[in-house]
This record gives sequence, structure tokens and C-alpha cells, in this order.
Amino acid sequence: MKVLHVITDLDVGGAEQQLRLLLRRLPVPCEVLTLTSPGPVAEGIQADGTPVTHLGMTGNRDLTALPRLTRLIRDGGYDLVHTHLYRACVYGRVAARLAGVRAVVATEHSLGDAVIEGRRLTRGVRTLYRATERLGTATVAVSDTVAARLRRWGVPEQRIHVVPNGIEAHRFGFDPAARALVRTRLGLPLDAFVVGGAGRLVPGKRFDVLVRAVTQLPGVHLLLAGAGPERDMLRRMAEQFGSGDRIHLLGERDGAAADGPGGFGPDIPGLLSAIDVFVSPSPDEAFGLAVLEALASGLHVLYGSCPAVDELPADQAPGARHFGLNVHELATALRELRRQGPGRLPVPPVVRRYDITRSAEALLSVYEQALADTPARRGSPTAVPPRQGRAAALPPASVSLPDPARSPDPSPISNR
Repeated sequence: MKVLHVITDLDVGGAEQQLRLLLRRLPVPCEVLTLTSPGPVAEGIQADGTPVTHLGMTGNRDLTALPRLTRLIRDGGYDLVHTHLYRACVYGRVAARLAGVRAVVATEHSLGDAVIEGRRLTRGVRTLYRATERLGTATVAVSDTVAARLRRWGVPEQRIHVVPNGIEAHRFGFDPAARALVRTRLGLPLDAFVVGGAGRLVPGKRFDVLVRAVTQLPGVHLLLAGAGPERDMLRRMAEQFGSGDRIHLLGERDGAAADGPGGFGPDIPGLLSAIDVFVSPSPDEAFGLAVLEALASGLHVLYGSCPAVDELPADQAPGARHFGLNVHELATALRELRRQGPGRLPVPPVVRRYDITRSAEALLSVYEQALADTPARRGSPTAVPPRQGRAAALPPASVSLPDPARSPDPSPISNR
């Protein structure tokens, strides 16, 4: 079995990092193709020994990418194409069918109720997604919550497979030496109460709620890892409330510590060791990887949405607590944890449940079933007659992809 993974980009993000972890464990030959920016994760994947090809797509509606993608898939002799993220799922499914690859698997990493990949879902986005989904063999949901959303969209039950995201729990274990080192290098008092957060700095993640809550707590520091269009706004907000020296925007962070123009910056495991409580204020998540990583570090976690935790009994993650998207409620919860002196918790059962090795094994089973459900290939891929129905009538020249990045931001949610 030879597999090609097609992903929109390989910048630092949950889906991108998840792909790298899976590639390390899938016992089949794999290659990766990124439509747009290769990004830092591409370097890591190549260092692990998996080839990465950059398609060089110049824009969301760059239709010249479709024949180029089709040709690369056909020439590669792949048995299965696995697509990740919205744009890659749409273009990848069409190209794989045109190239004669009948086994096409897509993973939904970031499908929320009202947003996809952090942007509002529009009718055009949904319509094109549903049309091209019919060209695939199987659609993987990263949680039961996402599977239910797919069913509501009309994706047939028999094509939906739940394969939860996974983590390498040992990487996030609490390290007292890293805690002291990170705090010293960032100029934080060793006895300070420090809150942490991580994610893309976009409106849908609602880090403004976290920043505002911390500004109400004198002496409390915030370490926020991530990049995005809201970075400058969050910095101005902190300064407006007189807390610029306590709100530390660390920029993009992945698995390696970074020294750059901004000086020392901890990796995510180091960040988690340095803080006392982790906050994920996003109200609409597909899984909640950042929450799991924080729990693996023994932290108390306050979260707005986390299907990975909410789909299980409460005793699986006793250190995790849901809060409404309310500045006062979050500030009150942080004040209470500070008063208690939370300390470190035992790693909860939920972390063991979502081990990346189990995720890779489940995904391999999906691959095997997808290939079993399609005709055996003979030699190089050849053109496959399109299925009957609406999706089969979609000619390459008609593919015009609605751009989530051009959609309006989600409506603001009250902070009162």
C-alpha cells in the first residue's frame, strides 16, 4: 500500500503536527504534498524521512493547481490518497478521482458547528464540500462530535469513521528543571502564578477573553504561544489595561525551543512545565489537542470547548473544568485556583486513551477497509468512470473554491 497525504499547508498547527505524528507510526510507505506554504512542519516531516512536495498553489481559486495535482497523483502510482483540511479535501478528492485513484480518505480536523478552520461556514463552502465528499471513499472524524456534524451535513453513516487525534504523552510530562529555566529566561518570578494558553491567534479562538481575565488579576502572568492576525490587537489590549509587562505573547511554538528576534522562547512542553494552569477559551473545537497536552503535564485546565474530554465520563479528566465564555467567570476561576495553589495533578486516564499509536492503528484499519471496498488496481492508475449523480458531473473547470479566509468572522460572543 502506497499512500499520498495531501494537506493545505504545513505551518505550525494541530492538524499539521498530527499528520507528522501519524507518519512516524503508519507502517506503510507514505509521501506528503502540500498545496501552499510548506512551513516548519514540512522540514520536520522531511527530517523524519518522509518526502514532501510543494504544489505551489498561488491562491484559493488557483485552478491551474488541479491538473498539476492530478498529474502528480497519477505519476506517483498511489494506492490511496488521504486529504487533510478543507482546501486539500476539495481539490484532493477531485484530483484523485481524475487520476484514477478510487480509494480516497479525508480527515476532518477542524469542523465546528459554525466555523471551519477558524472561519465562519458559508453556504458555498458547505455545498462544495458536500459535492466533493461524494467523490471520496471514507471520511474520518477526529471525535464523535465531528462525526455527528458530518451526519447532519448529509454524509452517509457508512462513510464516516471516528479516529481520535492522539498525542505523545511522555513529551509533555512535568519537568521542574524546565519550569525554572523557562521562568528565569523570561524574567518571571519563580513564585509567580502563571497562566498559559496556546493556539492560532484568530477571532474564533477568543484569546481576548483570556487576556482580559488576566488583566483583572494583579501579579498574575500569562504566557500565550501562537501566531495570527490578532497578535497586535491582544498586545494593545494588554497595554490598554496596564498589563503589558504581564502578558507575554511568545509567537509560534512547536516541538523545539527557539531563539530568534524575540529572544528565548520555550517549546510547548517547556511552556506547560512553566505555568500553573492552562486555559483554552475557544467555544467551538473539533477535538481539543491543546487541552490534552496540558492534562498530560498534570495541569488544571479551564476550557470553553473540548470534545476529547466532554465525550467521556468526568472521572477521565478530573482536572479539566468547562467555563462559559465570560471574562468574569474565567477571572473568578483563576483567582480561586491561585488561592488554592493548584500544584501538579496525576496524569488522568483521558491522556492514555488518546495515545497516538492507537490512532495510527485505527487509521490503518480505515485504509484497509477503503481499499477493500474499491476495485483492485492493476499497474499504474488509469482513468476511472465517474460515479453517477450530482458529484460526478463536476468538471475540473467548474471547481471554484469558496475561501473560508474571506468569510466574515464569527459573530462576537458577549463577555459579560
